[in-house]
Amino acid sequence: MSDTTQPNSPERSTRLVLASASPRRLALFQQVGIEPDALLPAEVDETPLRSEAPRDLARRLARAKIAVAGEAARRRDDMRQAFVVSADTVVAVGRRILPKAELPEEAADCLRLLSGRQHRVFTAICVLSPGDRRRERLVETRIRFKRLTSREIDRYLASDEWRGKAGGYAIQGLAGSFVIKLVGSYSAVVGLPLYETLSLLEGEGFPIHDSWGGPL
Repeated sequence: MSDTTQPNSPERSTRLVLASASPRRLALFQQVGIEPDALLPAEVDETPLRSEAPRDLARRLARAKIAVAGEAARRRDDMRQAFVVSADTVVAVGRRILPKAELPEEAADCLRLLSGRQHRVFTAICVLSPGDRRRERLVETRIRFKRLTSREIDRYLASDEWRGKAGGYAIQGLAGSFVIKLVGSYSAVVGLPLYETLSLLEGEGFPIHDSWGGPL
């Protein structure tokens, strides 16, 4: 497990741990003015259970990640009272769970399956408070892709943006041009539903607006 610690903001004494090494999730927090104090990516087995529904997989993995990261944070003097956030994103067509593509063949299979049809993206988030109370939310987003030509698939594979991405694509990159319709949360598809995440944090007392500037 890697650990990257960020300098704590002078405006905010409350600490935040992100249970992920994803640059996309970090960038989404930074977009809303929040800089996590530590990144504690949780190594968990992401293999779906037999007959496991996509939404259940997302929930189970987010819970597993926060359990690992929460335990690691509580072992550190500087993070014992930190908030911890975990997330997991699953892409599915019906009940079929698409992989996080690592090989071009996997990504090509995903893109051919998604071409011209609707699919769903489930992102589960968990927030662990300093008092070790866990709250969670599941966000479902529906997306329809245009019908992709063989050339479009081949050129997208050549971009390498698909590597390690659930469903074989990254919506914040070139694949954004494939999207005809999106119903739900764009940031959830990227990897972290901002509205739901900040609502959970604020509900537990995290000062999400302290770094926005201006008088209180």
